[in-house]
Amino acid sequence: MKEIIPIASDHAGYELKEKVKEFLASKNIDAKDFGTYSSDSVDYPDFAHQVGSVVNKGEFKRGIVICGSGNGVQMTVNKYPNVRCALCWNEEIAQLGRQHNDANIISLPARFVPTELALKMVDIFLNTPFEGGRHQRRVEKINKLLS
Repeated sequence: MKEIIPIASDHAGYELKEKVKEFLASKNIDAKDFGTYSSDSVDYPDFAHQVGSVVNKGEFKRGIVICGSGNGVQMTVNKYPNVRCALCWNEEIAQLGRQHNDANIISLPARFVPTELALKMVDIFLNTPFEGGRHQRRVEKINKLLS
């Protein structure tokens, strides 16, 4: 079965989102695009929540969110208990987000990374397995609230 990755951006991330969709297609991966669909100004939570929700429910294993800094969309999707979104700005961070944190959503800062680097990070995110082991215990503690 062909993999489908949910993706969303705000206006600042729209152009990069379109490039990421082309990249996914070149890897025989479909994108479920939750918008935005232009560079007209929008509110990033309206789109990020849609990706966070479907990953949280287990409808998709992983997703991609993009905004100008990557922060707003990352903060939004990380409100969901089953989401672990990594804000990535270099290849090593993308790799460690998967290996050590079992990140299931990658957040890209469109205004701060060139397209080529963003696509490399997406590739790493899609192809790096979670190491488990000592990291599993740590990941299980992420949603444990302290009193």
